Amino acid sequence: MDLTPTRLDAAVEALRAVLPFTQPADACLRAFFRAHPAMGQRDRGVVAELVFACVRNLRLLEHLAEGRQPRRLALAAALLVEGRSVRQLDSLLRKDEARWLAEVRAQDLSALPMAVQLSLPDWLWARLLTRMPESEAVALGRALLVPAPLDLRVNSMRATRDEILRRLRDEGMSAQPTPFAPLGIRLTDKPALQRHPLFLDGSVEVQDEASQLLALLVGAKRREMVVDFCAGAGGKTLALGAMMRSEGRLYAFDTSARRLAQLAPRLKRSGLSNVHPQLIDGERDRRIGRLEGKIDRVLVDAPCTGLGTLRRNPDLKWRQSPASIEELAAKQRSILAAAARLVKPGGWLTYATCSLLQEENEDVVDDFLSRSPAFQLADASEAMRACGLSLDSTPYYRVLPHRQHMDGFFAALLRRTA
Repeated sequence: MDLTPTRLDAAVEALRAVLPFTQPADACLRAFFRAHPAMGQRDRGVVAELVFACVRNLRLLEHLAEGRQPRRLALAAALLVEGRSVRQLDSLLRKDEARWLAEVRAQDLSALPMAVQLSLPDWLWARLLTRMPESEAVALGRALLVPAPLDLRVNSMRATRDEILRRLRDEGMSAQPTPFAPLGIRLTDKPALQRHPLFLDGSVEVQDEASQLLALLVGAKRREMVVDFCAGAGGKTLALGAMMRSEGRLYAFDTSARRLAQLAPRLKRSGLSNVHPQLIDGERDRRIGRLEGKIDRVLVDAPCTGLGTLRRNPDLKWRQSPASIEELAAKQRSILAAAARLVKPGGWLTYATCSLLQEENEDVVDDFLSRSPAFQLADASEAMRACGLSLDSTPYYRVLPHRQHMDGFFAALLRRTA
């Protein structure tokens, strides 16, 4: 769409609100649009895309703009990220900006340090290099710069995937089955689904394919007792409830009333009757104690840096730090230990994050196993093969954007043996 002077000015103003990174970028944008109700849907779309292009590529753009100047960042993003030419931007430019953009276009970006090219903080780039060869780290970094597609999960209590695919295609949408998740649909475009009949009647939910596969790994079955220990807004809770065919009991724990409030309308749409949301004070809440040793399967999708979701939430790489990683790892260890007490002998505990970092993943699991002799690590790839899936990920469930084209996720499957 055209980048008009009005749209450029709005993007610069919105970017100025986002750049301190004191709040999530999408929350800042929503507040900006609420403060400008006269903006139309197309205007908002252009502004949002340009702002997120800046956030996603911020380090490179800052280098080219010689600082964090919102207008220069927006112009450089329009040129290099969105692919507009200097001539197309000419009517928007002030004195000397055309010459500066021509100089930007002429720069040899391949000569820049790789962390700058990939717009990654040095600390994150260094950690990626400890986990994989540089060539793969570069491939991952490039994948994280590409906006994610929109994935849906079909509610098997309402419809089949083939039925939903036909309806979406009949409406002219580019909809394809996800490569791995058996109930997933991937949309090339990003239509507004909040008012779509399939969303309103609970036939589909927005859920990345990696998250859908995590629910399969948990393996919830009919008539079991299951706990989603950090349920949040309930995406995985709803997937687990459908796997249970609404039989048994599924507890959705969370410490945030706001997040559980977001689950309520989704739960109503889903048609599930076996889900029991529970607001808890923390991992030592007495309501948790009453279920100790009684639960067949517990999922701990732990609070984390979220760095595996940078395609969707690019501001996270500027809002996290080595200090926040250390704080989160301590919290993850505490939550996992508390959740483990719920698992009955022979039951299963799944620990998961959407992080790329060893400190939040393997290190947390290793620490837990060293303190919990009653639990053993199971092979996640075997559990996936039992679902008819081959992800070549042993012993952990691990997916990455540059390999499987979904969000970065990690999970460990643990069995209580005694």
